[in-house]
Amino acid sequence: MTVKQSQTSENMGNDKSDTHTPRSIVIVTGLSGAGKSSALTAFEDTGYHTVDNLPLNMLTSLVDMDGGDEKALPLAVGIDSRALHFSPKGFEAIVKTLRCRNDLAVHILFLDASDDVLIKRFSETRRRHPLTSGHNLRAAIKSERVTMSAVRPLVDGILDTSTRNSTDTRRIIQKRFSGKHSPGLVITFMSFGYAAGVPRDADLVFDVRFLRNPHYDDKLRNQTGRDKAVANYVRADIGYNDFMAKLIDMLEFLLPRYREEGKSYLTLAFGCTGGRHRSVAVAEAVAQKIALDGIAVNLFHRDTVLE
Repeated sequence: MTVKQSQTSENMGNDKSDTHTPRSIVIVTGLSGAGKSSALTAFEDTGYHTVDNLPLNMLTSLVDMDGGDEKALPLAVGIDSRALHFSPKGFEAIVKTLRCRNDLAVHILFLDASDDVLIKRFSETRRRHPLTSGHNLRAAIKSERVTMSAVRPLVDGILDTSTRNSTDTRRIIQKRFSGKHSPGLVITFMSFGYAAGVPRDADLVFDVRFLRNPHYDDKLRNQTGRDKAVANYVRADIGYNDFMAKLIDMLEFLLPRYREEGKSYLTLAFGCTGGRHRSVAVAEAVAQKIALDGIAVNLFHRDTVLE
């Protein structure tokens, strides 16, 4: 078991006038190789006390270790199939118990990645998968995926790292969990190309291939949707303004209701053929509009290399 103590103490505690603010507890779980260690490092840098590979039956004791100290740091704990005494039923029972407590705000973050990406990561690092005993690597990943699928109904959010590096993961976590250590509602606007598949962690997917394609303009082909000329070309489509107006109207209707539900983050994915022009331009435009309303946003262009 690895324990990390954050060195950041500024603005971490609750003063006596706000003793009823629940302590943030984030349980980081998911598949081996999906980036849980990078996620916990990001939490540590954000001001959380972090513990990795905690035995499941020690979680409640760890949460209570501070004895109700009003200045106790928020806590991020890594628990997955490696953990001693781990079982999906045991995990569910403890999570439900913690969520019944008024002094805690419990959030389950599940990190995932495709099988091929996980195999590549283990091969490149030459690390042994924790479940490889008696199995080859692909079989071990499949076995763990079956085990961890049982906890998926409990999670508050899924972060698919298949196309993200550790820097992307760090930025997303810091955006979602910084400040008062409450997840709040953070929106990720993602562009992608259908040629490479639909993102697995998208909550809402919008196909913008109905807009005219800058790829067929020789002057624009090698640019991206972040370039002014391409953005203007996309905006000039006869259907663009109506689409944007209806989309923003829908988001203005949905976002308050997602907040009321307690949703901590939302991923909107915009897809075009290659993920370079139309989807990028639309994602940028929508993110800019939503950010003006004071909502925390992330931008992620999956299939576009941007300078």
